[in-house]
Amino acid sequence: MKSPRTLAAAVEHDAAVPAGREERFRGYGVMGLPFASGYVLAMRRFPVTSVGPGYTSVRVRTPAGAWTMYSTVPPAMSCPRYFGNALAAAPVEDIELQWTGKETLRLAIGGTVGLSWTMHLSATPATRVLSAVAGLMPAPLLGTTAALKAMGPAAGLVLDAGSIALTGSSPNSQRFKAIPRRVWAIDAATATLRGEDLGPLGPLAEQARLGDFRLPQRGIFMFGSVYFDPADHAGRWSS
Repeated sequence: MKSPRTLAAAVEHDAAVPAGREERFRGYGVMGLPFASGYVLAMRRFPVTSVGPGYTSVRVRTPAGAWTMYSTVPPAMSCPRYFGNALAAAPVEDIELQWTGKETLRLAIGGTVGLSWTMHLSATPATRVLSAVAGLMPAPLLGTTAALKAMGPAAGLVLDAGSIALTGSSPNSQRFKAIPRRVWAIDAATATLRGEDLGPLGPLAEQARLGDFRLPQRGIFMFGSVYFDPADHAGRWSS
């Protein structure tokens, strides 16, 4: 299997917007990474989308349960378009993303945010099986609601990551479909936010969620595509 860094470079160079009538995104990211302190981090990198320019987005959940989504483009053209109603804030920020090794990724947001986050990815027997299954399935079949409803719970069980839903409704009421093609586990990570060390990795007492999307109880990194129903409006943080 090619390394995550190699696949990311290919996506950055050659990605095309998926076909379809929905609002469409292709790229990679961290589905979720929980810390024993109660923080949760997530990341999306979509070099191409059907609603605007490519962008990077970082999601931060505090131990109190408040979500902030930082994006490199305005909220109406990025993840808050679908998740804004569940957010405390959705600022536009410069986000640095750098592969420092074949399986090591570093992210940083400067200024008053002060986020520094490094993670190491690994292929496990479980992620290899899921990647093989998703990679071999024809796109029309893998993208069906029935297939995603079956795959989500199976992936959560195999990965020991809690409940995973690959289809459902976002906080802004659009239906979504997340279609995985390659999966890795995050076996190590460190992060600081405004000088605070977020501490060791560990599952939350109660699994975090945004609408029907549930953040996994262990770090999961995914390459694939995401589809949303067309947004009648962008909800909160659209200006």
